[in-house]
Amino acid sequence: MMLPADHPSIATPRVGVLLINLGTPDAPDPASVRRYLAEFLSDPRVVEIPRLIWQPILHGVILTTRPKKSAHAYQQVWMTEGSPLAVHTRDTAAALQRAMGQDAVVDWAMRYGNPSIASRLAAMKAQGCERILLAPLYPQYSAATTATALDAAFAAMAKMRWQPAVRSLPPYHDDPAYIEALRLSITQQMAALDFKPDALLASFHGMPERTLHLGDPYHCHAVKTVRLLQEALSLPVHMSFQSRFGRAKWLEPETEATLTRLVKEGVRNIAVVTPGFSADCLETLEEIGLRAKEVFLAEGGEKFAFLPCLNASPEAITLYQRLVGRELSGWVDQRV
Repeated sequence: MMLPADHPSIATPRVGVLLINLGTPDAPDPASVRRYLAEFLSDPRVVEIPRLIWQPILHGVILTTRPKKSAHAYQQVWMTEGSPLAVHTRDTAAALQRAMGQDAVVDWAMRYGNPSIASRLAAMKAQGCERILLAPLYPQYSAATTATALDAAFAAMAKMRWQPAVRSLPPYHDDPAYIEALRLSITQQMAALDFKPDALLASFHGMPERTLHLGDPYHCHAVKTVRLLQEALSLPVHMSFQSRFGRAKWLEPETEATLTRLVKEGVRNIAVVTPGFSADCLETLEEIGLRAKEVFLAEGGEKFAFLPCLNASPEAITLYQRLVGRELSGWVDQRV
């Protein structure tokens, strides 16, 4: 049917996949880090303290002292192409786009910082994406990660007159494809080491303990991931939580304390993996790859290996193609 000559241009209807990760400053300098932290730590999903109490602390103490320290940490891991998290997430989206071909438009966004979720949803809608799968790349569900990413997407769509139909990627902490991707990645990386690890430590991002009691399934999801990983490997797998902040009681055991304990128990050679992170970032490269290593060696450990995240590896793309293909059922026919 011919459209009227004055009819507005309408893009061909398409299906979109938006990969979402946590966020990063635009540059490894105090000003950029301050802007990023202000957005990140102002999210009530991240800091569950009444705003009237928290905001004076955030702007009066934290944002005047922490940016300089964090900027120094970012400088130690910053890549030529930019922030590691942004580079790896971008590369993952590009690789998944190649794998999926014309079946879907694949894009990526950050919950905090750039590119924003709102900007990428608008761009995808402009490309004709009338159906979009929101895919937060967090294997284990947490309100502070998965939920806030979806919050931001829904808030952006609340301002759209013509909204796309949406679906969201569920947590995949116990998905056989995820466990197999981890097994392959860990096995290949350990085979390339110049030593044999006595044990494997799985370090997850920490959460305040109260989140568990409030009903957040993150801790349970992490425990199940470790159990399944233990079953898939022929190496003892220990578990810990990193990245503590503030004075509240956090999930235990803590990563550096666990490394100290393992040395005292006779572990001299260790490999550390971070299965709660889909892509390497400050928390994996600096906190584990540099600081945790320093602690382990200072306590008497001899060999320490940080095993990178799945990032945009072939194992990761196979995993995401399977997860995404499953959730797009009825929209596209994606077989892996």
